[in-house]
Amino acid sequence: MNTPATGPAIRTELLHIRTHEPGALPVMTKDLRLDRERLTDKLQRPLRDLRISVTDRCNFRCVYCMPKEVFGPDYHFLEREKLLNFEEIARMSRIFALLGVEKIRLTGGEPLLRRQLERLIAMLTCIDGLDLTLTTNGSLLPEKARALKEAGLRRVTVSLDSLDDNVFRAMNDVDFPVQRVLAGIDAATLVGLTPIKINMVVKRGVNERSILPMARYFRGTGHILRFIEYMDVGHSNGWRLDDVVPAKEILSVIHAEMPIELIDANYRGEVARRWRYHDGGGEIGIIASVTQPFCRDCSRARLSADGQLFTCLFATTGCDLRSLLRGDVSDVEIADAIAGVWQDRSDRYSEIRSAATVRLPKVEMSYVGG
Repeated sequence: MNTPATGPAIRTELLHIRTHEPGALPVMTKDLRLDRERLTDKLQRPLRDLRISVTDRCNFRCVYCMPKEVFGPDYHFLEREKLLNFEEIARMSRIFALLGVEKIRLTGGEPLLRRQLERLIAMLTCIDGLDLTLTTNGSLLPEKARALKEAGLRRVTVSLDSLDDNVFRAMNDVDFPVQRVLAGIDAATLVGLTPIKINMVVKRGVNERSILPMARYFRGTGHILRFIEYMDVGHSNGWRLDDVVPAKEILSVIHAEMPIELIDANYRGEVARRWRYHDGGGEIGIIASVTQPFCRDCSRARLSADGQLFTCLFATTGCDLRSLLRGDVSDVEIADAIAGVWQDRSDRYSEIRSAATVRLPKVEMSYVGG
């Protein structure tokens, strides 16, 4: 286990947290919240967003995330007892909320593969002031959308890389039809999990011809289409810079047919740059981690399904929080550990990306969550 440093700047505040009996959820009242501007990393970035992977498993084998050559039938996923249970995730989420986290996104793998996920969602919606959302490949949304909404989920993000069925089947590599994902989007819309964000990873030579059809389809629907540059997360996807379709090229293709203009971010640290159609047809987003790094405002931490804390999507190692959760450790000590890790954070991988950094060992996206 990595031993985190103690966060002295916040220690006196943390001593006022009311601890709990083993197995019970911690009790934290609003007046005990910290001055959120006090917890920052070495680059003065606050902790605002937490992405929680609830499983490392997925029913797709997308070529840029879980290629079959690596994640085939002999691949060993995490054993069930190594996964954080819902009570552990809820406890951890409450501690992170005390430390300043305002938004939690549930991810995977494919999070809807986690049984009774709606029970976890109901637990997390009890945390005061928390913005809760979920990212999914959409395959199980037709069956799950209503239960997710009734459990308290507000909205979803759906990964969809093409409307061309042949291209989509090739990219998910399990022959899954695009119409079933579109049906999931419709189901989520019907129950009010909106506005829905649609994430499209663009890879050169694979699906760049789908950029315009995707923009045309979702324009005017109220959904927000976001184009994501193909990133060098992990090593299994064989990433090369030549495979990246730059944000400028994506914008140029769309603007030539449907004029767009840049608009302000919703909040500091928003990863997508926002653009709106001149005719009022809605907006799109561009996540350009490769060509337009946004490290300087990054306020995101990631918690893997087995309780490892990562401070960057491109991290090489994490900090073991599961051992603290399952040991005789108070909420105060766990919060102190998290604060120490965050205060020691100096990650800015995308800003310093080079041939040398690309070769650094990194965890796979399916493990740490996208």
